[in-house]
Amino acid sequence: MADTLLTEQAWPELLGINNWEGLLDPLNLDLRKIILRCGDFCQATYDAFNNDQNSKYCGSSRYGKSSFFNKVMLENAAVFKVSSFLYATARVSLPEAFLLHSQSHESWDRESNWIGYIAVTTDDVSKTLGRREIYVAWRGTTRNYEWINVLGADLESAKPLLSSTTLTEISHDNKNGSSSSDSDDDNDKLPKVMRGWLTIYTSNDPKSSFTKSSARTQVLTKIKELLDQYKNEKVSVIHVGHSLGASLSVLSAFDMVENGVKDVPVAAFVFGCPQVGNKAFNERFKKYPNLKVLHIRNEIDLITHYPGRLLGYVNTGIELVIDNRKSPSLKDSKNPSDWHNLQAMLHVVAGWNGK
Repeated sequence: MADTLLTEQAWPELLGINNWEGLLDPLNLDLRKIILRCGDFCQATYDAFNNDQNSKYCGSSRYGKSSFFNKVMLENAAVFKVSSFLYATARVSLPEAFLLHSQSHESWDRESNWIGYIAVTTDDVSKTLGRREIYVAWRGTTRNYEWINVLGADLESAKPLLSSTTLTEISHDNKNGSSSSDSDDDNDKLPKVMRGWLTIYTSNDPKSSFTKSSARTQVLTKIKELLDQYKNEKVSVIHVGHSLGASLSVLSAFDMVENGVKDVPVAAFVFGCPQVGNKAFNERFKKYPNLKVLHIRNEIDLITHYPGRLLGYVNTGIELVIDNRKSPSLKDSKNPSDWHNLQAMLHVVAGWNGK
C-alpha cells in the first residue's frame, strides 16, 4: 500500500500541521491520495444508505459493519474495519433531504437515520504503518438543494459543545467589558453555529434504541473508547464528509478537541462544505494546534457560500479550490447540483495540478 512509504515526518504534514503549506499548488501526490480516500469514505455513506421509502429498512445502512467496505467496493477494503455505526434524529421536523422515513408499518425505526460510521486501520496494517488511523465519516444529503430554504440559517450558541474552561473565559471577557450584552443572540464573542447542524448533531430520542444518545454522544464516546484502546500507539483521527456531512465533520472535529483531545492530531477533510459558524467559532477553532480542516471546494459550487457573510457566517479551514470546468471529461453543466456533486469533485482532484 502506498501509505507504507510515508515517513513519520510526512504524515503530520499531510494532516495539516503546517496548514498544508506548499502541498496544494501543485497538489502533493500523497495528499491527493488521502483526499481521494476520504472522498471514497464519503461516497460509501451514500452507496450504503437505504433511501427506498417502501422498504422497512429505509433510513438504515444496507450493509453490516463486517462486510461494509467490501459491499461498497472500497479500494483497499481489507485495510480498514468499521468499528461503529452512527445514527441521528432531530428534535424538530426536518426536510426529507436530511432524514428519510419508511412508509412501511414494520419500519426498523420511525425517527432515526443511519448517518455515518467510524472506521480504523486493521491491526496488521497499523503495525506496518507505525500508526493507527481512525476515520469518522458523516453522511451528506441524498437530495441536493431542497433543504436550503427549508432548514433556515439562524446562528445558535455553540454552548452545548463548549468546555467549561471556554465558557469561563467567555464569561470573564464579558464581565471585563469586551461584550456589552448578556444575551447569547447579541454576544458576538460567543462561538455560534448554524442551528440546523447543531440540531442534527445533538438531538436524541429516548424512544429509539438507536438514538437514545445523540450522534454527538455516540461519536465522542466511541472515540474515547478507541483512544483508550490504542493509547500505546500513534493515533490520528480524521473526520470526513460532503455537504451536510462536511458541516457535521467540522462540528465533530472541533467538539472532540474542544472537549479534551489535545495530544492527538485531529483533521477534517471536507467536500462542498456549507459555512458552519461565526467569527468567534472560527477563532476558537484556530486556538488548537492539533485541529485542522482542509476544505475541497469547487469554485462554482454555490452551497459553499451558504448561509453567507451577511448572516454572520465565515469560512472554516484551509481551502483547496478546484474547478470542474477545467476537466475535459466533464460536460459544461448549468445545473447547480452538478457543481456540488461529490464524484465530479473527486474526478477533478484525481487530475488536479493547480490552476
